[in-house]
Amino acid sequence: MNNTDIINIALKQSAKELNCTVDDLICGENRVVISKYNSEARKYYAQKPFFCNMVSYGKNVVASIDERIADFVKYYLSKFTPEHCFETPAIHLLTREFQKYGIAPCFMAEYFLPDMNVLKPLECSYEIKILTPEEFADLYKPQFSNALCEKRKHLDMIAAAAYDNGEIIALAGASADCDTMWQIGIDVLPEYRRKGIASALTSTLASEIVKLGKVPFYCAAWANIASVKNAFKSGFKPAWAELTCVEFERIDEMLK
Repeated sequence: MNNTDIINIALKQSAKELNCTVDDLICGENRVVISKYNSEARKYYAQKPFFCNMVSYGKNVVASIDERIADFVKYYLSKFTPEHCFETPAIHLLTREFQKYGIAPCFMAEYFLPDMNVLKPLECSYEIKILTPEEFADLYKPQFSNALCEKRKHLDMIAAAAYDNGEIIALAGASADCDTMWQIGIDVLPEYRRKGIASALTSTLASEIVKLGKVPFYCAAWANIASVKNAFKSGFKPAWAELTCVEFERIDEMLK
């Protein structure tokens, strides 16, 4: 699997989720399409069409939307360059318009794909083991909530763990969020951070995922500098940005 294979797989997956074509995502011109839920979309999305989900692979923006907001979103995309569509003050326009429908911008993140010219398992001074679902079944704990997902245990496929004198100190897990792409999450206990453990586990797990014929991907919030640094150090590079708008009720639930 090379870098061309990897980006093509990611583009095809995004096209399924947005109800658009791969060409829409790379054509250099903004596109507005009517959202239609696809059963092959990543599992953490709500099981229904998007109200508004915007994705950019760098050249343009594709907005997958409810048809009621088509004219407004076309105006929005014409007003700002792709990168500015994903930040303030621009997104305040989305908030003001979408509140009429009980919707607001919620999830904003940058996604990373492995650079196959760089990716390799990195070493650290602690023992690393690859774990199967049976072996990490007892690790669904708060300190490892980024690596493993309690609500979607059946999607957690493989993990990489670091140990200090037999005690687990860090865990990276891979979730089969769709058929072709597995997402990596990482947790390191506070007292063991800044020791190269996160990048060692992330790169090791990513390499194992590639061996299994899947594309590893990594997600980080704009302001999570430590996570972004880990992505780069682990052999990943930026691939696309995403902004998803959801119902007030869902936002309120997350704020509890």
